[in-house]
Amino acid sequence: MNKNTFKEIKLTKGEMNIYDFGGIRLHAYKTNDFIDDEVFIIEKNGKAVIIESPCFFDNNKELEHYLKDIEVAGMLIAYHGAGAAFLPNVPKYATQNAVEYSSTGGGKALINNFANAFGEIFDSSVHKITNIIKEDKITIEGIDLVIKQTAEAFDIEIPEINAVYTHMLGHDCHSIVAGKGHADAIISQLKDYIAKGYDLILTSHYTPEDLKDAETKIAYIENLKMIAENCDNADEFKSEVKKQYPDYSGENYLEMTAGYFFAN
Repeated sequence: MNKNTFKEIKLTKGEMNIYDFGGIRLHAYKTNDFIDDEVFIIEKNGKAVIIESPCFFDNNKELEHYLKDIEVAGMLIAYHGAGAAFLPNVPKYATQNAVEYSSTGGGKALINNFANAFGEIFDSSVHKITNIIKEDKITIEGIDLVIKQTAEAFDIEIPEINAVYTHMLGHDCHSIVAGKGHADAIISQLKDYIAKGYDLILTSHYTPEDLKDAETKIAYIENLKMIAENCDNADEFKSEVKKQYPDYSGENYLEMTAGYFFAN
């Protein structure tokens, strides 16, 4: 499946890109919110599984309206625990470490920061997980999903559409790289995606991407490491990265990356 082969539906705030695989469809919801969230709906035989949740109240309402004629069988909450006003009665699936990440860990800290930044338009309530899952294959209403636990939460392989979901990629935007060790882990992960030959890579903050985009990201992260080695402080690092990647979006993520590389 080509990442650009989809039907586009413009909504009031966001937009929906629909990928048709025959017996199964992928609805990629671009929220157009302040943090560029993306939500994915896998639909099969009139039922659906949702990956992640929107976290602004207007997006919650918009996506609920879009889903009015689809029976949502479950929602997987990995890296984005906020937005609990969205479909509160649908079963929620997560690994134990993802629960901890969103309730007391780094994810909760991000939720608090976003709540302070955006105020009452941001749904800071955390989804209550009803089904704890482990690193294994699970099936929800005929939709097979392979769970792979990560340091913070979990990634999801969707064999029927030859796709994988992870937190961040973004071939032409900055993303959070928490120091050299994390950089190497991301590179290893992306090389694994390339080796497995996925058609689509789905992420929380970008439209579906492909293996060429993964190669672009690997080169970017390798270069970030080199830039960091040749800089003395965070400001110098940020300046050089902006100079080399002037058209990249996600400057707030670059700010966080600089903080990790130059924590001391």
